[in-house]
Amino acid sequence: MKIVIVDDESVNLMLLEVIVRQEGYDPRVFDNPFAALEYLRENEADLLMTDFNMPGLDGIGLLEKAKELQPKIKSIMITGNEEESVREQAFAKGVNDFLIKPYSQTEVKLRVKNIHILRIEERSREALKEREHEALRILSRTAEYKDPETGSHIARVAHYSKMLARLCGLDEEEQELIFYAAPLHDIGKVGIEDAVLLKPGKLDEGEFERMKAHSDVGYEILADAQNPYLAAGAVIARSHHEKYNGTGYPYGLKGEEIPLYGRIVAIADVFDALTSVRPYKKAWSFEEAMALIIREKGEHFDPVLVDLFVGSEAEIREIFVRFGAE
Repeated sequence: MKIVIVDDESVNLMLLEVIVRQEGYDPRVFDNPFAALEYLRENEADLLMTDFNMPGLDGIGLLEKAKELQPKIKSIMITGNEEESVREQAFAKGVNDFLIKPYSQTEVKLRVKNIHILRIEERSREALKEREHEALRILSRTAEYKDPETGSHIARVAHYSKMLARLCGLDEEEQELIFYAAPLHDIGKVGIEDAVLLKPGKLDEGEFERMKAHSDVGYEILADAQNPYLAAGAVIARSHHEKYNGTGYPYGLKGEEIPLYGRIVAIADVFDALTSVRPYKKAWSFEEAMALIIREKGEHFDPVLVDLFVGSEAEIREIFVRFGAE
């Protein structure tokens, strides 16, 4: 664990350094909070141990600036002030623990050990989540196996969907959920025969009916999952071809009967399909695709989401360029 210790009093700084080194750590020590900040601009740290009262920049101010640089950094505030108001102020700013002067070596060691355990647990959770996300990315590419044009499409749909989730007020957790679930919207295409899926022309009525089955196929693939990303993917797979006016498929849901995630991905999916080359069509221009989204406001698409989407043209263009066709 990488530790930074800051105290303007040299005796206290030396004492803390000695105690921490006894536990096998190699801390970086500073008697000036601004020097510590400069170090943190260039170097990652797990724990910031800082005195509360320091000239120029107190411990809370230092922690605020440190968190701007490294949001995951943990902190122990060191102070001789036992007033509850000081603790409340510090905890409100994200302080993880306190050391009240005078402190014992044992207390310092225990506080540092607790933070170390916390960081280990956080890293384990982060590693688990990354493995989960990797599995979702692999699953999302299942449709790409049969339809190689889908690779860039699923990336753009994910980003358009996350953008809309943010704009309509969903919290960061739900934004992440839809970001990883949206690419599963066409997972059911694995159940569609190649003659239909890869036909280089317009589908006839019977072929289109078979293609429409991918919504329910995708739902059935994902429906029993306990994982929240897969559960959200099941909802999206089944509902992203529904239309706001009730003329969509597979169930003809109307308005807010359609799950919000499905309404979001419907816009992202159609916009990207229009601006992409398909076996049966050329890519539409950005302006042509946006004009269709506007025309279908309240018909195919949720009117509130259309307004949010159209009002974010610069961000849409950035995603469009960044994740261009492969």
